[in-house]
Amino acid sequence: MLQGTFTHEPPGTLAIFRLLRGRRAVHVADRIEQVALTATGEWTSSTGWCFDDVPTGARALFCCVPTVNKAVVAATAGATEAAQAVGEHLALLLRGYAPSNRAARLNGVPTIGVSHGTVFGCISEHGVPMAGFDHEFTTGALFGAEAQAFMLGHIHRHQSWAVEGAAGRQCIAYPGSIGRFHYGEEGEKGFLLWEVDADQARFTLEPTPARRTVDIVFEGKPDLDALRTAVAQQDITGAFVRVRWTVADEDRHEVDRAAIDRLLAGAAETKLEGRIVPVVRTRAAGISQLANLADKVRAWAQVAEARAEPLLECLQTLSSQGPETIAERVLRGLDVPDREADIERVATLLPAMGRPRSRGRHRARCHPVAGHG
Repeated sequence: MLQGTFTHEPPGTLAIFRLLRGRRAVHVADRIEQVALTATGEWTSSTGWCFDDVPTGARALFCCVPTVNKAVVAATAGATEAAQAVGEHLALLLRGYAPSNRAARLNGVPTIGVSHGTVFGCISEHGVPMAGFDHEFTTGALFGAEAQAFMLGHIHRHQSWAVEGAAGRQCIAYPGSIGRFHYGEEGEKGFLLWEVDADQARFTLEPTPARRTVDIVFEGKPDLDALRTAVAQQDITGAFVRVRWTVADEDRHEVDRAAIDRLLAGAAETKLEGRIVPVVRTRAAGISQLANLADKVRAWAQVAEARAEPLLECLQTLSSQGPETIAERVLRGLDVPDREADIERVATLLPAMGRPRSRGRHRARCHPVAGHG
């Protein structure tokens, strides 16, 4: 058993497994070392980072590289250089294991590398390529150890790399996780059954029971007809279903969550996630201190990069005429369309600028764009 990420497994978490006694002893690797599995089923570990010679009677040779504490590297190399320094030092370490692995292979002993970390370019369980300077390994560095099999943990998606060369057939593989714990996870779930010889390695993925997850995504408001079609096309009975949508802030109350739940009644679990796009408001500094509404319109127009003259004309119309008169003129077609739009725009802006409501029962739907007070 190998020490993994410190946030998941604080140092000392795995120590209890050393105390277990059964048909097979458990070796816990919490430091960089080499370990040999003997013919009697016992574990022999190196006193340093590697053996001077391959132990007599070894049935397999393991190179163990637990999670590296980057804080220790940062204390030595500096915080800004720690991420790149970890990868460089691990690549140097893995190349250092090549001579002992080569000697073991000549003696017919299978060689295996075990580590926990991220391989540059691997794919996460959500389909995201892991490309960055803070990752521990490259495939070239792992193959450089000349171990037949390199068994990795950390990434929850099964994937592998293989190469054939002077060291025989080498394989690197993540088994992934044995369960599907999050929505949106891709790939099969299971564990790897390895067969490792002195000159080759191969594995098979043994599937494990894992919950089914279904993602249904809408770019806008959920379409119940489209959702009904999606449910009919795939069996959601017993599945974990997540529905996602994106709506504007003013339309958030039009989503019928109860109707969605009714359509997904056969699912084991439903998760509804709505992303709300907020209304963006442009504020004009000092607009509340201006003396009259016309000056406020000019200030807003400058911030919004709009022409102030048509707005001021429409403001004059709104100030001198009642809403019934304006509505009657619009219905009779006495105003051109652009002017109608300008009037409606000014009427919408007035409540945000502090103007009292117009006379009568007329109400304008307000989307404030100018701050005041």
